[in-house]
Amino acid sequence: MARPAVYPGSFDPLTLGHLDIIRRASRIFDNVIVAVSNNPAKTHTFSVQERIVMVEDAVRDLRNVVVDTFTGLLVDYLRSKGARVLIRGMRVISDMDYEFQIASFNRHLYKEVETVFLMPDDRYTYVAASMVKEVAKLGAKVDAFVTPCVSRKLRQKFQPVKSRR
Repeated sequence: MARPAVYPGSFDPLTLGHLDIIRRASRIFDNVIVAVSNNPAKTHTFSVQERIVMVEDAVRDLRNVVVDTFTGLLVDYLRSKGARVLIRGMRVISDMDYEFQIASFNRHLYKEVETVFLMPDDRYTYVAASMVKEVAKLGAKVDAFVTPCVSRKLRQKFQPVKSRR
């Protein structure tokens, strides 16, 4: 019986860098769960349901990938899914310190967990969801960084409805 690997994140919004990591993980692991975090303490641009829809749209061609959501401790979610592999994306060297701290802390809380770091394609090394949102708010096209579905949702979110005169 194959155990799933879990790729957690806020995915607010999903970027092509995230999607690249999901695709890479789907080639390595039998089953991948993309776990969209539902943290009420954080302010997100998109609701958890909107984020799930965007991720589901992007992974619909990947037969061994499912999308889910979780609230609370990630290690509790991993246990509930029988997962021992945690996937994390590593874009740039500045990610390393934070990711290592989190991996160490997760291992302390759940001894059986192994964190696997995957690097996205070079094209996505500097793509961050926060930057995508910022330039989308300012009216720039973000098609090179996100899926068509996400691009459409960002335009809907940030472009004001034109008033009728």
